[in-house]
Amino acid sequence: MQIFIPLLIGIGLIYYQYSSFSEEQIKRIKVYFKSADYFYVLLSVIISLFGYWSRSYRWKYSLQHLGYEPKFHNSFFAVSISYLINLTIPRSGEVTRAIILKKYEGIPFDKGFGTIVAERVIDFLIFLLFVITAFLLQFDKINHFIFSNISPNRIIFITIIGFISFFAFLLIWKWAKWPIILKIKSKFIGLIEGMTSVLKMKNKWKYLFHSFFIWFCYLLMFYVCIFSIPETASISFDVVIMGFIFGSLAVGFTNGGIGAFPISIAKVLLLYGIAEDAGTALGWIIWTSQTLLTIILGLFSYLFLNIFNKN
Repeated sequence: MQIFIPLLIGIGLIYYQYSSFSEEQIKRIKVYFKSADYFYVLLSVIISLFGYWSRSYRWKYSLQHLGYEPKFHNSFFAVSISYLINLTIPRSGEVTRAIILKKYEGIPFDKGFGTIVAERVIDFLIFLLFVITAFLLQFDKINHFIFSNISPNRIIFITIIGFISFFAFLLIWKWAKWPIILKIKSKFIGLIEGMTSVLKMKNKWKYLFHSFFIWFCYLLMFYVCIFSIPETASISFDVVIMGFIFGSLAVGFTNGGIGAFPISIAKVLLLYGIAEDAGTALGWIIWTSQTLLTIILGLFSYLFLNIFNKN
């Protein structure tokens, strides 16, 4: 069910989007694909490879902090395979990474997985910086969009409900002894410990450099692709950040962002005057190229993992 529900949602989104298009719009989307400048798409894929490399290289610093020295190729293969697995069940690849490291490097699963949790905390904080930056750069646009689509009374109602829910959560978090709350607390404590472990490691500045470099690669990968279509080539960098944020959120919504990624890119760019068919084509070009890279790299890594560790 964890595989099929997100997949069905993605297929449903594809059906919903294309059923709303006219025949003329669908023809234009096909033209965008045929006439796209795939030099920029290839450049985007190459930049993504640097992101793979950096994520694999960053991992060694947290493992060194625990006293382990894994081979780089095993880390790279594990990361590549984890991206492939995430196309089936979102976030299941993290578990796979730790299992691979245990099998081929003898690193205990709980310790390997703990370093991955720490990575996710850092990644989340960096992504939050992107969100804050985008909000500040596009405050007027976001403010106008909210107040033009949602009535003031509804905003007030949502705000009141939000405050009530927040304080109710604090009370439950503080006093409740329910098993599920206790379990969430233990997970949260693990996240905090994972995050603080980064601050204690010897090479923390190198670790943080690679953390920012990874996200720089993600953003640059997205950015260069806008030049593959003339209609999107002139959009400003702050708009690119908005598209990047919503595209990143969409990736976790369905299996690898299928359906959700293109539609989110199209809707964001539509706010800035880019025709929905052009935004949709761009979304599918980015999603298809990155998904193909994930599949090819993941399959080759699975093959080479056994070859490189034959002895």
